Amino acid sequence: MALHRMNSVTIGVPNVDDTRAFYRDFNLTETAPGVFASADGGEQLRIVPSPVRRVVEVSIGADDQDDLDRIASQLGAMNVSVHLDDASLKARDPGTGVDVRIALAPKLVQQPAPSVPYNGPGRADRIGRSPRLPNDDRPHRARPRKLGHVVIGSTDIDASNRFFVDGIGFKISDTVKGHAHFMRCTTDHHNLLIQKAPVQFLHHTSWQVEDIDEIGLGAHALLSKDPSRHVWGLGRHHVGSNFFWYFRDPAGNFSEYYSDLDVIVDDQLWKPQVWEGMHSLYSWGPPPPPSFIRPDDLAELMAASHPARA
Repeated sequence: MALHRMNSVTIGVPNVDDTRAFYRDFNLTETAPGVFASADGGEQLRIVPSPVRRVVEVSIGADDQDDLDRIASQLGAMNVSVHLDDASLKARDPGTGVDVRIALAPKLVQQPAPSVPYNGPGRADRIGRSPRLPNDDRPHRARPRKLGHVVIGSTDIDASNRFFVDGIGFKISDTVKGHAHFMRCTTDHHNLLIQKAPVQFLHHTSWQVEDIDEIGLGAHALLSKDPSRHVWGLGRHHVGSNFFWYFRDPAGNFSEYYSDLDVIVDDQLWKPQVWEGMHSLYSWGPPPPPSFIRPDDLAELMAASHPARA
């Protein structure tokens, strides 16, 4: 696969300073005003001013200029306007309204996290106290390792599917019947989820942490400071298999800590499926809140997408 990493996401918000403060608490490192780095992926989040919350740009890593030329040709055959230079190309998905930049980038290399033993019935793999338990009472923040995926609402999901699969080169991992496509550009189960929506909007960004304990510790730290940040968790998705906990930033976007996502190292051994019902959302956990299905600010987003005529 010529595409090999999620470089970054740029989100526009009306309240930049408050949103920056949230992502500092989320424990991304602010390297410059509004620019945030994960532990392994480098600068992967940019926050810019916007009258309404939205995804401005998603950047994806490619190997070489031949990849850019091929993608430009594929998009051109679809009558999509492409801006191409020596190091990147940019095109806009008509369904999500997002600028997608394909940029030459080195592959993301992650040092393996240490295996943590767990005890089970008839199996004493861990002796003594768990090494994952904090030694003091202060909140211990999670440290996001990389940007895993972005979930975006599309007003034309079929057009978005063609753009990302036939044009950019993503692969479909799984589908929610009539509603969403899980797509990948790496060996992760999904790096992008495009869902059917009445308006273009950012549903959530998702950030990899080490394990389920780090999800819990990170949630404890975030919610100890502001319980209203809680959206949904702790739980486990069925599609992708990952553990999750979702939080709300001050602009209304959701941010997820996740761990233990499915990986697809051999396309021939993976069979995409079509899901519906409970398993399309989760395997276990508390019931999803209404805001996870329908944004609380949907009316505001709709009004912004259809400005009143004078």
